[in-house]
Amino acid sequence: MRKPRWRYMRRRLSRKMLPLFAPLILTPLATPVNQGTAMPHPDAATLKRKMTNIRLMHFNQVAYNLYSTMGLQEAGMRFEVFNKALTGFYNMRHNNEVSDKPYITIVDFTKSSNEKRLWVIDVEKKELLYNTYVSHGRNSGQEFATEFSNENKSFMSSIGFYVTEDIYYGKHGLSLRLNGMDEGYNTNARERCIVMHGAEYASEEFIEQAGRLGRSLGCPAIPMEDHEAIIGAVKGGTTMYIHAANDAYTSQYLDHVSAMTELVHENKRDLPPTPGSAPAT
Repeated sequence: MRKPRWRYMRRRLSRKMLPLFAPLILTPLATPVNQGTAMPHPDAATLKRKMTNIRLMHFNQVAYNLYSTMGLQEAGMRFEVFNKALTGFYNMRHNNEVSDKPYITIVDFTKSSNEKRLWVIDVEKKELLYNTYVSHGRNSGQEFATEFSNENKSFMSSIGFYVTEDIYYGKHGLSLRLNGMDEGYNTNARERCIVMHGAEYASEEFIEQAGRLGRSLGCPAIPMEDHEAIIGAVKGGTTMYIHAANDAYTSQYLDHVSAMTELVHENKRDLPPTPGSAPAT
């Protein structure tokens, strides 16, 4: 029996029309825009916070690349400490408070005095130059430094950022003057005669005898066999950062935004591109 012609025509029409409607079926429908309603814009504070977070993430990326390249984890340094020291270094450069010498001296007083807890790094060459012992003040603690002061005759260590100055020869021989930069934490360093110098008690031999490194009157004393080379390298306006477990510590030099500004200014060609930006040319 022959099928009705109208059914045949309907099938043919369906086959022809399907390709035309397929894109509409397979493509999600767009929501029509209400021309009378403006899209919300982020306020200035939100935009600033987002940009700050982007710069912080970018700075941390650069810092971690340096940290890994120099093998600082293998040398016993924690990334948190290095990141803070590097932030201060670039802020001091941004403020023209240090010389062009690309050295940072880092001390971590959260570590035992029986461990090598001083490092000197060359940021430009991405090299660890020195890693050795360093003493803390006798009233800061025994094996560990737990108490800190900016007061004269406290015989405690002072934490924070310093700028190295000139050398002189005193009762400890070759010594390096330090200028404390963090108000309330180390700004009395010159008055207290807080300097870097060599000391016989800052040695492995002393650790073997006493069970801990010897202590100073507040100065970061280092082994005699290293002190001339280290002081000679870092003298003359370089960054020093002394870290400790102190939740109250704050510093203007821990501003990642201005640090990132200086880092980009100095190293445009070496940086990975900021998210959303064009690569440097």
